[in-house]
Amino acid sequence: MANESIDGEQLLALARLRSDEGRAELFAVMGDLFHDRSDVLSAQERALMLDILEKLIGEVARDVKRKLALRLADAPGLPRELAVLLANDEIDVATPILLRSAVLQDVDLIEVIRHRSRQHILTVAMRRDISSTVSDALVETGDRDVIRTLLENQDAGIAKVTLAYLVEQSKTVDEFQEPLVRRRDLPADLARRMIYWVAAGLRQALLDRFDIDPAILDDRLEPLVKEEVAEAVAQAEMDEASAVLARALGAGRQLTPRLLLQTLRKGEIQLFEAMFAEMSGLRFRLITRIAYEPGGQGLAVAARGMGLNREEFATIYLLTRRARNAQATFAPAELGRALEFFDRLSHAAAETVLTRWRRDPDYLFAIRSIEEGQEKKRA
Repeated sequence: MANESIDGEQLLALARLRSDEGRAELFAVMGDLFHDRSDVLSAQERALMLDILEKLIGEVARDVKRKLALRLADAPGLPRELAVLLANDEIDVATPILLRSAVLQDVDLIEVIRHRSRQHILTVAMRRDISSTVSDALVETGDRDVIRTLLENQDAGIAKVTLAYLVEQSKTVDEFQEPLVRRRDLPADLARRMIYWVAAGLRQALLDRFDIDPAILDDRLEPLVKEEVAEAVAQAEMDEASAVLARALGAGRQLTPRLLLQTLRKGEIQLFEAMFAEMSGLRFRLITRIAYEPGGQGLAVAARGMGLNREEFATIYLLTRRARNAQATFAPAELGRALEFFDRLSHAAAETVLTRWRRDPDYLFAIRSIEEGQEKKRA
């Protein structure tokens, strides 16, 4: 049916079936439609399918819903309302949506954090593209396992003020210490502070447990601490150096698509990301997300809005995936779908999206919150 015209009467007939087999067939058909043909569904067809799913989802076996969630987790055409519905279902249904669905917005994730189970919250903490707003909501739970999971998620955006708070907490919460020290975005000043007091805590624990001369222990421990601090500072300086170079190239009007591709081909990923951020005007954290996300739609929007051509986009798409996973292999269909999306996207539309992405994330969150409130009033 997924390859033929959509027959509303057939969908309704399947919806009327009371058997588990009939419901399973209905969900499988609509899952295929949302996954494979979402770009050609009319507003009326989408509304019909969503209405049927919302009415029946509570009556369908968990295994059927779980299969639907797995099928649609990466689908760009998944209606947000259905994604929210699945994200708030039982955890084995919600997990693939919470982890991977790009259509969920910050307000949706925050609602899950505030009203769903601890397992739901932990799953959100593992999501790859968490914004600093969602991270703050996770930290506000006060759940140590949730916070540790968030800190171990290197792709989560965490505001510096939140990192500073967690660094202070780590003085008494040992399980925060290691994931904090390992975070790539931990500022150098906080890293130095962390390393010194982690070392001091280790020193005291050794003195309490073993009969060791404090002077001898300090002679052995202090050089190791200094080495760790030096590495943390060097990493921070390297990150800053990439940003400084990208800004200098931008100011000198030397940033070009050709230079961007040359940098990526050489494997200088940090500098590529900094240059991409400078050329697009997007935040560095957003660039590190959209450059590697499945499907490449965000990358296509950025590339089209920046004026890159089809060949340049295709090259960046392939090289960024290899940068993420050197062993990865890609079916031609994956690149084909990404290029098809790029071709359908107009430069004007891409520029409109880029302009919105460049705005302050807190400002956009406030707009979404107001829009959500207005929608609820109209309903």
